[in-house]
Amino acid sequence: MTLAAVPNNFGTNQNEHRLEKLGGIFEALKAASVSHVVFAGCLSRPMLHPAAYDPLMRRIAPEIITAMQQGDAALLGHVIELFEEHGFKVLGAHELLPDLTAQADLHVGPQPDAQHLADIERAWGILQALSPLDVGQGCVVAAGQCLGIETAQGTDFMLKYLADTAEKTNKGGIFLKASKAGQDLRIDMPAIGPATIAGVAQAGLDGVVIEAGKVMILEREKTLQVVEDNNIFLIARAF
Repeated sequence: MTLAAVPNNFGTNQNEHRLEKLGGIFEALKAASVSHVVFAGCLSRPMLHPAAYDPLMRRIAPEIITAMQQGDAALLGHVIELFEEHGFKVLGAHELLPDLTAQADLHVGPQPDAQHLADIERAWGILQALSPLDVGQGCVVAAGQCLGIETAQGTDFMLKYLADTAEKTNKGGIFLKASKAGQDLRIDMPAIGPATIAGVAQAGLDGVVIEAGKVMILEREKTLQVVEDNNIFLIARAF
């Protein structure tokens, strides 16, 4: 795990800490006068080594291991609770940089047709039905058929699988990325970027739809350029 402590003078101190030394992470943050924490990066469930546990980790390891066996929302919610219990305020990246998300008026590329609009509604219904199971944040639908659901392997894996499918039944479909119902957006907010758009195009899909205000666009200028280069659409929509 890597954390960056940024004091009031905006100088950056970067320190690496093992999860087994969770007490040391909290001590390092407090020593750097950090009061607010922002999480960024990908989620993983590392192999833990009990022999390396510090006193705090020995005490809370059972609850962390239990949380790791649940979905991302449950695990990350537990992480937030741990940081808050130790006196840190957890902020979402979008709270510091509101322009990371897109408003509902974002529309790049061609207009979706009636089938696209129906596929969007179908994908939204699928994701809402799956939300209580804490599975994923993305879904691909073409001509009313669900061709892929994002799971632990992530969006890129799902799109590559569709691109590698011998029979491109997904031609003309859409990819929807949205938050889970009740998801705490301070951590693991859904995101897309240039690689997402490239994957969508390679999978033979016609467009991407993201939930307005609840999905981050990384490298926005480059992402929008990839959308235009591939003649697909990108829409932010309030559901």
